[in-house]
Amino acid sequence: MSDIEEVQGRIMAAMERASRGLEKLAVAKEDVPDLSQELADERLANAQLEERVKSLNTQLETLTADTQAQLEKTKAELGQAQAKLADADAQAAQSTVTDAQVSALDVELQRVRQTNTKLSDACAALRAANAEGVGDADLINAALQAELDALRAARSADLAQADAILSTLTPLVEAAQENA
Repeated sequence: MSDIEEVQGRIMAAMERASRGLEKLAVAKEDVPDLSQELADERLANAQLEERVKSLNTQLETLTADTQAQLEKTKAELGQAQAKLADADAQAAQSTVTDAQVSALDVELQRVRQTNTKLSDACAALRAANAEGVGDADLINAALQAELDALRAARSADLAQADAILSTLTPLVEAAQENA
């Protein structure tokens, strides 16, 4: 029995210590502020931030798609501009050919002028010989040769001029046919 009383005393002492601990805990609980409202506020703020992040991600995806579409459009425009530049280069090359043909035409026209000068000189010499009553066969041959040279030079000049005109008109006609 004495053991029961001893165990009973020990139980009572343990309960008394537990009681004192609960009292201290109750006092400590009163000192601890209630953070449940702040926790709820933080959870709400966190949810709002998550929604904002989702919204920003959606905007970013939209902007990325728009930028990609604009990039593709710009690439297409660049390709068209490069094609137009190539056409312009081709036309410039053709005009360079035309410049060469103009130079050739100028050479031919100078040749015509020189030949006409020789023809005029030969004709003047032939007239002078005829005025003196001396018919010189060499002068007649020289005059006829000068006249033939003048006709050939005039024909070459005409051909060069026709080539220059054709090379200028050909790209214009082709462009007009493409646009029609």
